[in-house]
Amino acid sequence: MKTLMLDKLKPIVSEKIKPFLREILFSYTDNIHSIHIVGSSLTEDYNAKTSDINSIFVLKTMDLKFIELLAPFGKKYSKKGVAAPLIMTPDYIRTSLDVFPIEFADYKLIHQTVFGEDILKDIEISMADLRQQCEREIKSRLIGIRQAYISSVGDRRMLTERFVNSIAGYMPLFRGIIFLMGKERPIGKDQVISALSASTGINTDIFRRILDIKRGHLTLSRDEMNTVFEQYYEATEKIGKVIDELCF
Repeated sequence: MKTLMLDKLKPIVSEKIKPFLREILFSYTDNIHSIHIVGSSLTEDYNAKTSDINSIFVLKTMDLKFIELLAPFGKKYSKKGVAAPLIMTPDYIRTSLDVFPIEFADYKLIHQTVFGEDILKDIEISMADLRQQCEREIKSRLIGIRQAYISSVGDRRMLTERFVNSIAGYMPLFRGIIFLMGKERPIGKDQVISALSASTGINTDIFRRILDIKRGHLTLSRDEMNTVFEQYYEATEKIGKVIDELCF
């Protein structure tokens, strides 16, 4: 059996993920092409108390028996901060780069291969496909912001929760936009927000405020949340206009 390569992970991440990986590899090895840790657990934004450890299992061929094998581990390891892994094959990755360029661009940038071959390092992202998905994501988020405000029916706590829950999903999108602008993509959330502002010329302070709320550094009144809604929406809309003007 190939050896797990966990030495480049944060010690706390290695400690949490190792039992899960060993248990899987003990039962199922031959059809696993590679295993990759992705996302915030590899960044300075990782919080051992609140952040999940995300991973991608690449199988040589899709095998539903493997998914059945994984299922019982879900409850056991989710309590330890290990999220259910994404399951892919090399063929799925190859044929999905045009559909999910934001996600795969992020996987390529932020991943650590802990078993097998690094299949993510050499993937190529089409800028035209990336621009199209960024445009679609921004327009979807504008709808989501409006719906969140309406459905909160004036409940400050509910609105705060929905904005806070949405901000993490903005980061891969923001990195994608920075990539489109021809700039280097940071990894940390604060740096991403700064780089987005620098590359688009848009004031992105509102996204930092949402992050501060999520981190527990800031609490806002109902009236202040109304202002946050307006600024959140307007900044997102301005970013959408920048994307609309890009051609590839």
